[in-house]
Amino acid sequence: MLQYDYSKLLGRMREKGYTQEKLARSIGISECSVNFSLNNKRNFRQDEIVKIADALDIPNKKIEEYFFAHTL
Repeated sequence: MLQYDYSKLLGRMREKGYTQEKLARSIGISECSVNFSLNNKRNFRQDEIVKIADALDIPNKKIEEYFFAHTL
């Protein structure tokens, strides 16, 4: 499976005061699902990406930077 680098997303979560638990609650999925996605054990679904971007005030044009950056 392709590995993504979510360090920028994690930084944005910290900036906005979100823990994995708070983010999971705000978008209506389990904390386990958020954790698995952030650790490349499952992919974020498209609807989850849209909800997370909305919760963290990530503009649509920046979604690729936060969700699709590859690890080297």
